[in-house]
Amino acid sequence: MPRQQIASGSPYEELVGYSRAIVDGPWCFISGSTGLDMATGVLPDGVEEQCQNTLATIGQALTEAGFGFDDIVRVRYILPNRDDFEPCWPQLKAIFGKSRPAATMIQADLIDPAMRIEIEVTAYRPSED
Repeated sequence: MPRQQIASGSPYEELVGYSRAIVDGPWCFISGSTGLDMATGVLPDGVEEQCQNTLATIGQALTEAGFGFDDIVRVRYILPNRDDFEPCWPQLKAIFGKSRPAATMIQADLIDPAMRIEIEVTAYRPSED
């Protein structure tokens, strides 16, 4: 099965030269996704709203790749302000509570100072041979 590239329409994909997701065999690698609403181009102020948009972007990429949230085995959270992480926990638990992937939270600046969360995931689905 050839490697598949998935785009989300983010302006950064073209500017930087990357794909929202790559599917390679049973693996799906989703690039760091932020809270920009892909449909409207709006970046909400609040971290909880940005988290919701981030998860929607990831969900859309997973669906296009033929994967689901339950296939996620690794997640990385990147936030400029560690105090913004806890308000996101209810959403994250709702999404990842069943699959319980390996996880890391990193405190670091993001490409746009208005961005308050970035999430990167890796999904795995064994072949059904």
